[in-house]
Amino acid sequence: MSDTSVVTSEEAPSGGLPSIAHLKGMVLRGDVGLALGVMTILVVLIVPMPGILLDLFLAISIILSVMVLMTSLFVQKPLEFTSFPTVLLIATMLRLALNLASTRLILANGHEGGAAAGHVIEAFGSFVMGGNFVIGLIVFAILVVVNFVVITKGSGRIAEVAARFTLDAMPGKQMAIDADLSAGLIDENSARQRRKDLEDESAFFGAMDGASKFVRGDAIAGLLITFINIIGGIIIGVMQMDLTFSEASHSYTLLTVGDGLVSQIPALIVSTAAGMLVSKAGVTGAADKALVTQFSNYPTALGMSSFVMCVLSLLPGMPMLPFLALAAGAGTLAFRAEKNNKAKRAKVVSDKAKADAPPPPPAEEPISSALKIDELKIEFGYGLLPLINGNGGTGDRLSDQIKALRRQIASEMGFVMPPVRLLDNVQLQGNDYVIKVKEVDAGTGTIFPNQFMVMDPTGGNVGLPGTQTTEPTFGLPATWVEGSLREEAAIRGLTVVDPATVLSTHLSEVLKNNVAELLSYANVKSLLKELPKEQAKLVEDISPSQISTSGIQRILQQLLAERISIRDLSTIMEGIAEALAFTRSTQSIAEHVRTRLARQLCAQHTSPNGYLPLITMSPAWEQAFIEALVGEGDEKRLAMAPSKLQEFVTKVRDAFEDAAKKGELPVLMTSQMARPYVRSIVERFRPHTVVMSQAEVHPRARLKTVGSI
Repeated sequence: MSDTSVVTSEEAPSGGLPSIAHLKGMVLRGDVGLALGVMTILVVLIVPMPGILLDLFLAISIILSVMVLMTSLFVQKPLEFTSFPTVLLIATMLRLALNLASTRLILANGHEGGAAAGHVIEAFGSFVMGGNFVIGLIVFAILVVVNFVVITKGSGRIAEVAARFTLDAMPGKQMAIDADLSAGLIDENSARQRRKDLEDESAFFGAMDGASKFVRGDAIAGLLITFINIIGGIIIGVMQMDLTFSEASHSYTLLTVGDGLVSQIPALIVSTAAGMLVSKAGVTGAADKALVTQFSNYPTALGMSSFVMCVLSLLPGMPMLPFLALAAGAGTLAFRAEKNNKAKRAKVVSDKAKADAPPPPPAEEPISSALKIDELKIEFGYGLLPLINGNGGTGDRLSDQIKALRRQIASEMGFVMPPVRLLDNVQLQGNDYVIKVKEVDAGTGTIFPNQFMVMDPTGGNVGLPGTQTTEPTFGLPATWVEGSLREEAAIRGLTVVDPATVLSTHLSEVLKNNVAELLSYANVKSLLKELPKEQAKLVEDISPSQISTSGIQRILQQLLAERISIRDLSTIMEGIAEALAFTRSTQSIAEHVRTRLARQLCAQHTSPNGYLPLITMSPAWEQAFIEALVGEGDEKRLAMAPSKLQEFVTKVRDAFEDAAKKGELPVLMTSQMARPYVRSIVERFRPHTVVMSQAEVHPRARLKTVGSI
């Protein structure tokens, strides 16, 4: 049995007509649906329409006009309904098309009775006019006058004036937007949005000026169509349908006036919506809120209105009940408005009194606040306060330089330094300052605002008039000179430094010397938390089961004490994990981590010529240090004779001085076992000297021995 395929009504063969589902999808699209709707209106102008379809479209016209009116009432501002001119054009076209369709039915079938043009027109003719076409004519005429003379003319004038004033005010508003943007009051996005709103406002009121002509033309067309229908209907009824003049006048006039009312009521509703929209310029919020708010601002006016209505209710012949009811309502509104206004005024007075009241005395600081320690602090004499605000006249603000310094040290050392507190100290001399680390003096100096520190790179006398001093960071001879001598000092090849830079350089060196102490437990927790996911799993494996966070902190502090950056924390944690397999000593772990950082250490101390300068220790000294170790395992310590230590210190000092004369800045190379103990001796008299072991030399590093001990 062969397979057969069935093509349903919703499918179409390839290359055939569009399927029903495809057409349905096109209609559901907004742009295609609107196009089909406009084309339908144009078709109605040409093709005759049955009565039942005319009823449907008349109902759509009425609902559309009511929808437009409700939207106009509830929008917060006119620009929220910028599509109103387009909607107005479509509604006008729809009413005119329906007028033409109803005219065909009235003239063709008017002799058949009231239902000749559909039930909607019949209902309006019988209900509104009560079957009397004279009443209908009068009502229709009044509606046309109200729409054409009052609402349409007034809203058109408002739209015309609003469009003119909006266009004239555009340059000033654009300049105000540019001024706010230049002053920093708004950002670029806000300025762009405000310019767009300004353009939309101008375009909207300009379009409303033209759209009001649609309603005006619609009213005129309604009058002409009504006149033509009545005259044409009487002629057709008398001459073609053999009706008497009275019968033809009654039948066709009743239908025509009913048709006119069906057209004019939606037109009146849309005209009212247009008038409310253009008259709402400058009022924000829905119409009810705006009106109630503004009326309630004047409760006296409501009270006077209530009094007038009470007087009118007492006039002879006047119905008392309606006027008294309205007077009671107005009086209630006036009372409530006055009560609300009093509450608002009392709140304003209370807020003003609070603002004008003297500030309360500061609460006594608790004694426990005296226990707080500032990790970093700089205290200034009164003469250095201008440096903090950048009023020293010689450079950037000190606070800005400190921010840049903290960022630089964070990049170099691998963690963010605590903030530096700046405060004055009346106990200091006017130009003195003190740098404190955890409330302990770590550096002091004297600087002069509005002057410059001048130094000779060779260490000689600068030969300029000024105050002789010593550079606070490295102890070099220097001279403070006036700003007028700055250019002369630069021409002589001298080093010229402003006061803020002198202080920030001193602070930088203090921070680097005390960086290990500034790495707190909280810093370590934060650094471990910010590790990538892969490394975070390694931390979970070793901490706290094998090493605590405090242990990791001590290892990092040992690295920082020798100015080794901990920025590569991932490699450091891997080194710690490896060392934990054979030791729990933080010193041994730190030594192992140093070997993992060999590339970093060699790159850090490589000379500008591309090699690592070395001063090596002779095997005799290596053996001397190893033999001087006492204790077992992690308890080993150095116990060398003082005379031997003094000899070692002298040889180290001589070797490094000889290297300095050659322009080299070498590192001291030792064995891995002796390195910690050699470093503990060297740091006492040469704290900045780098001590490395052979295990810390990267295989690809270029080495150059510049001396030996």
